[in-house]
Amino acid sequence: MNNNELIASLIHIDGVSEADILSLLAQPKDLGYADVALPCFRFAKALRKSPVDIAVDLAGKISADLPPFLLSCTALNGYLNFKFSREDMAKETLLKVKREGTSYGHSDLGKGKTICIDYSSVNIAKPFHIGHLSSTVIGGALSRIFRTLGYNVVGINHLGDWGTQFGKMIVAYKKWGGGMDIKKSGVRELNKLYVRFHEEAEKDESLNDLGREYFKRIEDGDPEALALFEQFKEVSLLEAKRVYDRLGITFESYNGESFYNDKMQPVLDLLSERGLLVESEGAKVVNVGEDMPPCLLVRSDGATLYATRDLAAAYYRKKTYDFYKCLYVVAYQQNLHFKQVFKVIEMLGEPWAKDLEHIAFGMVSLADGTMSTRQGKVVYLEDALDAAVQKAKEIINVKSPDLEGKEEIAEQVGVGAVIFGALQNNRIKDITFSYDKMLNFDGETCPYVQYTHARANSLLEKAGDFDPTKADFTSLENAHELVSAIASFEGAIKAAADKREPSIVTRLAIDVAEMFNKYYIDNRILNADEGIKEARLLLTFAVKQVLQNALLLLGIAAPNKM
Repeated sequence: MNNNELIASLIHIDGVSEADILSLLAQPKDLGYADVALPCFRFAKALRKSPVDIAVDLAGKISADLPPFLLSCTALNGYLNFKFSREDMAKETLLKVKREGTSYGHSDLGKGKTICIDYSSVNIAKPFHIGHLSSTVIGGALSRIFRTLGYNVVGINHLGDWGTQFGKMIVAYKKWGGGMDIKKSGVRELNKLYVRFHEEAEKDESLNDLGREYFKRIEDGDPEALALFEQFKEVSLLEAKRVYDRLGITFESYNGESFYNDKMQPVLDLLSERGLLVESEGAKVVNVGEDMPPCLLVRSDGATLYATRDLAAAYYRKKTYDFYKCLYVVAYQQNLHFKQVFKVIEMLGEPWAKDLEHIAFGMVSLADGTMSTRQGKVVYLEDALDAAVQKAKEIINVKSPDLEGKEEIAEQVGVGAVIFGALQNNRIKDITFSYDKMLNFDGETCPYVQYTHARANSLLEKAGDFDPTKADFTSLENAHELVSAIASFEGAIKAAADKREPSIVTRLAIDVAEMFNKYYIDNRILNADEGIKEARLLLTFAVKQVLQNALLLLGIAAPNKM
């Protein structure tokens, strides 16, 4: 048993299991108060006592027979605070990391539970641009985090592959495409045609009518229209896959909007049977309450909408995967949309409506404003990755001109910088994209974390084999905060999952890197006395392992040399 498990076994509260107590134990920000603390607020209602009194009572009972691994157990403001023997904590934590290696942080917490994560969801025949970055890397990080905790994860790329824009694309291709080879020309040329369509449509409104007509042809199965549509889809997925491969992203499902065309009517029928679907000015809506406008499901011309397809998708996913949770990683501008969709499912009496969650994030904009596919004002994500890799290559050529495998390392550092930049802050914050910020290799950045990992690896390679059993753990007294940060990695993963917030992992990685670099400057490692050297090398190993594991959770490589 580790220290937290031992603590959980000491705490006895009627109606509360050891597992529940263990899940509530957390490391406080201020280690001066405690190494780990239990908030007692959750027990107040059941015990009919104040959290302050509960904490005081528990502290008195545990302190009466304090086990050797604990220095103290005290109560403060409703928290039950524990301080470990620093020697014992260092020994337990560092040996655990050495023993578990790449599995450190893994658990079976979610065993037997399936989580669906709808993310990235790029649009067919439109550029994979920097605006898709947040959804893609947040969703990818959450997928890895939940898998690490033992959940079965189904990553879903809900492709934007339906709508009048495809009719417009066909019109643009037939009018101005000159019979170009779609596969050879790629999405960028298709996007130029799309931009031109909107420029011309401003002068000639009839083009929009023609676009709607050609989309109707797709719906009706017209061979020519369908063939072009399928080509648009094929080339889009090929180009998207190239970007996904660089970002380390994979999906279990690419079922997009078109997949649900034949699955919407049963949901509409169910709403009609329950008397929830009503007519409003020729359209069909569900009145979802006074605090929200009606949820529009069928327009007056008979066309369905995003909400209709999302309802069908939710039912399909529940039936197919029987999910524990279904997460939608979509920008906060869609808050109302998801509130309406989830409310409709709740009104249908589905108990799993509570398991649908919108994981909102901030918008990405250019320094001079938001992006617009129609105006051709976008930054292609692949270009952003290429620019980051090129800058990484230039820095490596200056700092380490003789470094082997520079091309591969530059790719790892450059792509990592872009991913880390999108995951570094709370996901709800807006991001103003600029190359200067994202490609800054100084300060609290991904290259800094990667370099710290490489530094630790270099020390271990120079040291060769070492014997952890000879480690003098009393010599790590001045590394207590660093040891505590390493020990908190498991909790950070759980917190990142609970809060759907990958930035918790990025912040921990930065903290560990900063603490280790300070420790490295202040302490001899390779030429320290025996016992002390082994302890410090074990600490170095743990730092390297935690940084590697953290970066991998985020989808970032950890180079051994830089």
